[in-house]
Amino acid sequence: MMLGLLLARAGVSVVVLEKHADFLRDFRGDTIHPSTLEILHELGILDEFLKRPHQEVRELTGRVAGHAVTIADFTHLPTHCKFLALMPQWDFLDFLAEQARRFKTFDLRMQAEATDLIEEHGRVAGVRVKTPDGLQDIRADLVVGADGRRSLVRERAGLAVENLGAPIDVLWMRLSRRADDPSQALGNVEGGHIFVMFDRGDYWQCAYVIPKGGYDDIQRRGIDAFRADIASTVPFLRDRVGELRDWNEIKLLTVLVDRLRAWHRPGLLCIGDAAHAMSPIGGVGINLAIQDAVAAANMLAGPLAGGTCSDADLARVQKRREWPTRIVQRVQVIAQNRVIGPALRGKGPQQLPFVLKLLRWFPMLRRIPARLVGVGIRPEHVATLEREAFSRAGPLA
Repeated sequence: MMLGLLLARAGVSVVVLEKHADFLRDFRGDTIHPSTLEILHELGILDEFLKRPHQEVRELTGRVAGHAVTIADFTHLPTHCKFLALMPQWDFLDFLAEQARRFKTFDLRMQAEATDLIEEHGRVAGVRVKTPDGLQDIRADLVVGADGRRSLVRERAGLAVENLGAPIDVLWMRLSRRADDPSQALGNVEGGHIFVMFDRGDYWQCAYVIPKGGYDDIQRRGIDAFRADIASTVPFLRDRVGELRDWNEIKLLTVLVDRLRAWHRPGLLCIGDAAHAMSPIGGVGINLAIQDAVAAANMLAGPLAGGTCSDADLARVQKRREWPTRIVQRVQVIAQNRVIGPALRGKGPQQLPFVLKLLRWFPMLRRIPARLVGVGIRPEHVATLEREAFSRAGPLA
């Protein structure tokens, strides 16, 4: 959606396909990072965005081995917004779509599911789409796969995937929030359990980290045992874990960490999770996807408008974005294997680790994780100009 907005703004004809009738999917990533908010500022739409209901997180805090610690302080970031914004992803997508519709070259089609690629003369020339009116072919100068970690586009394109491994999965759920509850985001590591909470106003959006493939074992123990595990990890939730009436209240996220060896073929580019599935650690997957979109728009708007977009142009996008992706994934894999995995096996810290003690003793150090999470590595900035549509612009699906 972000790429569609940026290209349409630059005068390129764009078709964005969404297979559902709306964007209402719960427990999608809802964190909008300061670097993304900076992109909205550069587009001149930040003030309008901030009028929409959202929560603002200025610090990331947690409890580890019974000790409270502030891990990241966003208030010193070199950005206009010195906080993470929490907003349901469907509201964010609706906002971007509303902004993109201002441009006559933007076309959003709902209930339009890409089912296959159209290939001609060794290049991707479009997509085959299932709609309520039947199958349709949409031809394009460039097809961009932004269809997530289970990407059909990358599968149909035969792009090779490198799996980096993930020893965890995540269970998502909601629990009510009360006025006297702690504020801000909370991470809790206690007794072999990891439970992360995001303040969503009148409820907590909660993530319970489990060993890979461990959901069946948890279900066999029963819902009462699951509620008890949460209550022992976060005692102030003890009087409301009964809100989890059955397993239908809980959604499983199967965690993948992988990346494509090549993100492109002639006529095709993958970005976001379709190019590199991220661990939920740090909530940076959306941030990286947005950065991919900005880089792609910066590099491809001109060639697309001129009808000259080549495989070399697509390779430039991968070259630009692969380095930060590799670094973030490396950090995530280390955290999974050396911190989260042992903690889930009951081998986590019995006292506050030294690095967290440093964060308590020297608050200035909290700016480092804030920079890594909030801004990231090699942040992108909008370099495309707003202009009228070019007559030669081909559609992008």
